[in-house]
Amino acid sequence: MKMQDELAAAAPLAFLPLFFERNRVFRVYQGGKLFADFFGDAAEDSNYPEEWVASTTRAMTREMKTENDGISILEGTSIPFHLFLETYQKEVLGQHHSFDLLVKLLDSAIRLPVQAHPDKAFTRLHFGSSHGKTEMWLVLATRENACIYYGFKPGISRDQFRAAVAACEADREALPQLLNRLPATAGDVYLIPARMVHAIGEGCLILEVQEPTDFVVQPDAWCGNYRLNDHEMYQGLDHEVALDCFDFSEFVGEKAITRGRRRPEPFLRTGQVLGEKLISFADTPDFSVNRYSLENGVLVLPNSPAIYVVAGGRGIIERGEFQRPLQKGDYFFLPVSAQGSTVSTVDTLELVECLPPRL
Repeated sequence: MKMQDELAAAAPLAFLPLFFERNRVFRVYQGGKLFADFFGDAAEDSNYPEEWVASTTRAMTREMKTENDGISILEGTSIPFHLFLETYQKEVLGQHHSFDLLVKLLDSAIRLPVQAHPDKAFTRLHFGSSHGKTEMWLVLATRENACIYYGFKPGISRDQFRAAVAACEADREALPQLLNRLPATAGDVYLIPARMVHAIGEGCLILEVQEPTDFVVQPDAWCGNYRLNDHEMYQGLDHEVALDCFDFSEFVGEKAITRGRRRPEPFLRTGQVLGEKLISFADTPDFSVNRYSLENGVLVLPNSPAIYVVAGGRGIIERGEFQRPLQKGDYFFLPVSAQGSTVSTVDTLELVECLPPRL
């Protein structure tokens, strides 16, 4: 069937919760073993340690299978999600012109490179993009000794950082030793503003919500036993220009940790449903993330367009005559035209809601 015909046949889906084919993305680092408990995948690490969720963002990856790597495909079709949104924008997005959000699930078997992401001003100047890359992490599960690296230790200067970059070819700990190392436990929530130095440590299964780009400056020479090339480290930029992505004054020491660590704030509490705000639009204008915990309850899904990830338990989603079971690892996109969809529990259910920027 031609894509145009397949899109026409898929019109009824614009009025229902949207599900997708699995969307594992190649990375140069190893991970994914913790997907066994979350998705029911094989309990093994590989170079496909990330699942991109309801994604309209292309991955910048070394080994691309197609030009649409990273973009989600509607379940049971060959339709890329971005084409579906372009075709049924009004029905799916309402007054939104695009869905400017990227949601990932990733599991790191190793420490990832020390890095920072550019802000909007930097990407406009150097990449011609209107999006930077502020992100957040929700730790879902961990391996033994899991950790994250977050913000510079007090007193680290650009010159010291530049010297560590020069040394990291031979000394793989030259850069992480400049950062705050924090133990990671399930339930931890962090906001990672653009220009914040950070690294995901080994052993973290993370739900990551971010602006819809894959921009990163990571002047760490190694990712495990893989030697990063210059483009992977600096995105084609002059090295000194690339270091402008790192802020050496704001994201330092305890000030950085206090600014970034978030405590869930309850905003809805009934006998059956607890709603908690993890990241609010007061924290960043780029997205908002909420969590709903249901116990033998029913929730009318409150927001659309939105991405929902089942972080635990079992339930059922319904919209009119449409009904589908849910379990941990499932995720779906709720179109504007599917407002009124409900989720009920089989026993307990934990649902994470990811919202795009406000209009």
